Amino acid sequence: MLTLRLVRRFGTRSHLGAGNTYNKALSSKKKQVKIDEPALFKLKKEKNPEKLFQLFKENAHNKIVIENRYVFEDTVSRLAGAGRFDYIENLLEHQKSLPQGRREGFIIRIIMLYGKAGMIENAVKTFYDMHLYGCPRTVKSFNAALKVLTQSHDLEAIESFLSAVPEKFDINIDILSVNTVISSFCEMGILEKAYLFMVEMEKLGITPDVFTYTILISAFYRANRWQIGDGLWNLMARKGCMPNVATFNVRIQFMVNMGFAWEANKLLKLMKRIGITPDEVTYNLVIKGFFRVENLEMAKRIYSALCGAGFKPNSRIYHTMIHYLSRAGEFDLAYSMCRDVMQKNWFPSSDTIKRLLEGLCKDGTEENMAKARFLIILAKKKIPPFSSDTLNVMRSIIARS
Repeated sequence: MLTLRLVRRFGTRSHLGAGNTYNKALSSKKKQVKIDEPALFKLKKEKNPEKLFQLFKENAHNKIVIENRYVFEDTVSRLAGAGRFDYIENLLEHQKSLPQGRREGFIIRIIMLYGKAGMIENAVKTFYDMHLYGCPRTVKSFNAALKVLTQSHDLEAIESFLSAVPEKFDINIDILSVNTVISSFCEMGILEKAYLFMVEMEKLGITPDVFTYTILISAFYRANRWQIGDGLWNLMARKGCMPNVATFNVRIQFMVNMGFAWEANKLLKLMKRIGITPDEVTYNLVIKGFFRVENLEMAKRIYSALCGAGFKPNSRIYHTMIHYLSRAGEFDLAYSMCRDVMQKNWFPSSDTIKRLLEGLCKDGTEENMAKARFLIILAKKKIPPFSSDTLNVMRSIIARS
């Protein structure tokens, strides 16, 4: 049984010539740049999967290439996109046999790259075979393999790995291990199991942190099981675990979804009172909450408070304002915001722009028609562009007026 095996394994242990030499080095460095820069450039530009594979293989010993995380990840990503998993396996298995294969950090990268390519069995096997490369295992590589394994959503495989592997390799799991498992269980919809796992691990001496509670609270709220979500919030407070911005945002999102705009606003004020600075997500949620209950004045006041607090509204906040202002018939303010964000290439959805165009064209005044025509000009500059059909629909709104 998973719990008993974990109890037996973990108990309550804690986790946690000077001139000539310089000239030679300088000369060597210059030569290295001449060799390495073209390799990085060629790898970035190469589109053919076979040539990309060959080019990377040729540079298997080139430290500038293999230590460049972006190049490594980009190469694997493009080979995966082309369905050349055989090339990925060839490259990564070869890398493990080289001197860098003795470093745990490098093997962790290999495990995660296999995971990003969806090659879960290869990732887990890499962890099991680390001793073959002379590479030590710690909880870090265990967590990497566990993270990839959870992508499978195979409950039996996850529990087997969690139960057997730490004992086999003398690894003590930590809170990151616990949060990875809980997050996976929540994604699979087995919320009770996720909660009980937290309880079991706490008994073994692994104290839940704010991320543990946030994952669980979010999952129970999304499942509309708010009583348990609220209970976890209270439990976190009793345990002395301080919520962070993400935890507050999860609770505020639930309040907004339930139509409790004023309660969401109270949470915003509570954050400030206890020294937690709300972020753009917080403000956007509260603004949306007041719009949803048709309290436009409070929504606009929260927007003003955001600006007054020194935040520069991001595209999401602008889009929320434009969308709901247009729905409420506040077309002048919606136009001003829409014009400003479109000039920054922050475009609301085409439906929101269409609604705003219809509102501006409704009374047919020359001033509003000019505003509508200007929005069309801006819409044509969108990168990536709106489809021709979408632009034609926008133009037809003006043409009908």
